[in-house]
Amino acid sequence: MIVTEHLVKIYGPKPVLRDMSMEAKAGEITLLVGPNGAGKTTTMKILAGLVRPRDGNVRINSLDIVRDRIHAQRALSYLPQQLKFHLRLTCAEIMRFYARLRGIAFSRCEAMLDQTGLREFYRARTGELSGGTRQRLGLALLLLPDAPVLLLDEPGLSLDPTWRKRLQETLRFEAARGKTVLVTTHLVAEWNNIAHRCLLCCDGKIERELDPENLPHNFDEMKTPDAALAYEPQFSVLH
Repeated sequence: MIVTEHLVKIYGPKPVLRDMSMEAKAGEITLLVGPNGAGKTTTMKILAGLVRPRDGNVRINSLDIVRDRIHAQRALSYLPQQLKFHLRLTCAEIMRFYARLRGIAFSRCEAMLDQTGLREFYRARTGELSGGTRQRLGLALLLLPDAPVLLLDEPGLSLDPTWRKRLQETLRFEAARGKTVLVTTHLVAEWNNIAHRCLLCCDGKIERELDPENLPHNFDEMKTPDAALAYEPQFSVLH
């Protein structure tokens, strides 16, 4: 479970988060949507323990991410919007590096590579992979620790339609296992009847909750033309 209370974050003179209060429950997929600059990515970085808020509280499975950061981070897995791997390392080397960091058996690396369709790229260097294939590697790393809380920041932008569908199926399965899943996305219409809840973020706070069964008709909630287009049920373009 994720709970934030009155988060405030300021970069220089500009407040990015003004009063970010929200909840994402175990057993559900919660979408965090909104226009560019609304504070979604900053919120995700705070939840992941990568950025400290100026004010407010954050709890990951009842653990305070600021006061008990290491234990809270052990309860979560985070897929950032910008994925960066060492270009000369192979998929297998990347997976084994993160497995060692979290004390995970190498056999689980093999299982996650199979689950994300990366077996044929096992020995490929990440610099040789397409954007969509690198994103699938990111998904394999997200699932590697079997953490109870999953954070995904714009996970579908580089995936083709088939893998975006598989991503959704995977997250539905993980939520059904009791995990808390929080996703930011501009491809909102594609999550219609997939997500359990949808929170609209504007100007650094949650403005209101949208109907997760009627997302294609909520595209006008966005404040930018490019983001509004992403609500259309299109087959355009994780990293």
